[in-house]
Amino acid sequence: MVSEHAAQVLVASNRGPVSYSLREDGSLDSKRGGGGLVSGLSAVEDKLWVCAALSDSDREAVRRGLSEPGVRMLDIDAEVHADAYNGIANSVLWFVHHMLYQTPVEPVFDAEFRRRWASYEAYNRAFAEALAEEAGEGAVVLVQDYHLSLVPGMLRELRSDLRIGHFSHTPWAPVDYFRLLPDDIGAQLLRGILGADRAAFLTRRWADAFIGCCTEILGGTGGTRIGAHGLGADADFLRRRSREADVDERMGTLREQIGEDRRTIVRVDRTELSKNIVRGLHAYRALLDEHPEWRERVVHVAFAYPSRQDLAVYRDYTAEVQRVAEAINAEYGTDGWTPVLLHVDDDFARSLAAYRLADVALVNPIRDGMNLVAKEVPVVSDNGCALVLSREAGAYEELGEDAIVVNPYDVSATAAALHEALTMEDGERAARTKRLAAAATSLPPQQWFLDQLDALSEK
Repeated sequence: MVSEHAAQVLVASNRGPVSYSLREDGSLDSKRGGGGLVSGLSAVEDKLWVCAALSDSDREAVRRGLSEPGVRMLDIDAEVHADAYNGIANSVLWFVHHMLYQTPVEPVFDAEFRRRWASYEAYNRAFAEALAEEAGEGAVVLVQDYHLSLVPGMLRELRSDLRIGHFSHTPWAPVDYFRLLPDDIGAQLLRGILGADRAAFLTRRWADAFIGCCTEILGGTGGTRIGAHGLGADADFLRRRSREADVDERMGTLREQIGEDRRTIVRVDRTELSKNIVRGLHAYRALLDEHPEWRERVVHVAFAYPSRQDLAVYRDYTAEVQRVAEAINAEYGTDGWTPVLLHVDDDFARSLAAYRLADVALVNPIRDGMNLVAKEVPVVSDNGCALVLSREAGAYEELGEDAIVVNPYDVSATAAALHEALTMEDGERAARTKRLAAAATSLPPQQWFLDQLDALSEK
C-alpha cells in the first residue's frame, strides 16, 4: 500500500542524516549528521530519506513514533542488522571490493555465511518494502552503496513504475577477484543492482569493472545504463568552516606540538584496513633513515580515527598503527622533537587545522572508491600542499596529473615521494595546489546529486 504522503524523490542508505541518544531522564535527543551525502541531498527540498535505526536509541525513537521531517527510519531487528551490516556488508562485500582478503586462509563461505546472507536479504527486503510504500507514482529512488545491493531488484518487482538508481561509493572488484564469492551470491548481487534503471560509480574504472563482472557472469548489463560521477569537495563549506575560531585554536596547539620551523606531512584517515596507514608510517621511517637531514626538521601529523571497532581485525589494525608510531618515536625522537604526532580521537576541527598546516598530504590507500581527504587538503591548505597520492585511489583519476603518484605497496618509492614532496619548490607547490583545488571541487556534493537525478530522468 502506497503512503498517502507519497514522495517523488527518495534516497535509501544504511546510515541516515539523524541519530538519537537517550538522556538520563529518559527523553531522546536527536543529532543531525554531516558528510558528502548529507550535503548533496540538501540540493533537493522535497525528498524522503529512508535509513536504518543503527542504535538502541534509534530503535527506541522509532518505537515512540519520533521522526525528523523527510526521514523514515526503519526498526530492523538488531541481530538481523548486525548480520547484514557487519557479517556481510563490512566483512565480505567491503573485503571483496577492496581486495583485502588473505586468500590462503580466507574467505570461508560456509553455513554461517549462508545464515548471515539470509539476514542481508531480509535487511534489503525491509528497505525495498518501505520504499515501495513511500514512493509516489513514477517517483525517483536513489539507492546508496554496497549495504543495499539487492534493493533495486527487489524494489523493481514491487513497483515497476519507479525510476531507480544505485550508486556505489566503493571500488568495484575486477571479475577474477569478484568470483571469490559463491557463484550464486555473485550473480544475485549483480542482478540486484541491475534492477536499477541506472547504476553509477565514483570513477570510470569502477564502472568498467562492474560491466566486466556483468559481462562475464551474466552475459551483459541488460537494459541498465552505467555511469560515473566523481564526488567533489564542498569548497564553500570547507573554506568557511576552516576559518572558524575552534580551528584557529587547534592550529595553535598543533604548532606548539610540531615545533618551530618544521615541515609537516599530514594524513587524516579512519583506521580502515584499506587506508594503508601502517605502510605510510613505514615509508616515513624509511624517509628518516634514507634522508637523515630531515630528522628534527619534519613531523608526521597522523590522525587515525577508530573505525568498526566492533570487528576484531579493525581493533588489531588500530593497535598496530599505534605500535608502529610509538616505535618510530622511540627510535628517532629527541627531547625537543616527536617524529610522529598521532591522534586517534576524532576531531573535525583539528583535522581542518592539520589541512591548513600541511606542507605534504599523504594519501596512500591500498584501494579507495574516491578519497575526499585528497580533495579537501588542497582546498584548505594555507600555503600550498604537495599531494602524495596512491594510484589505487579513485581520486587519482582527477588529481593524478598534479600529484606525486605512488604504488601503495612500495614503501621505498613512497619514502622517495615524500622526499620529493618536501623539497618541491614553493612556486611549483602553489601552482599544483591551485590546479588540484580546481579539479577537486569541479563536482561539489549538491551538483553531484543533481547530476544523478538528471541522468536518471533521461530516457
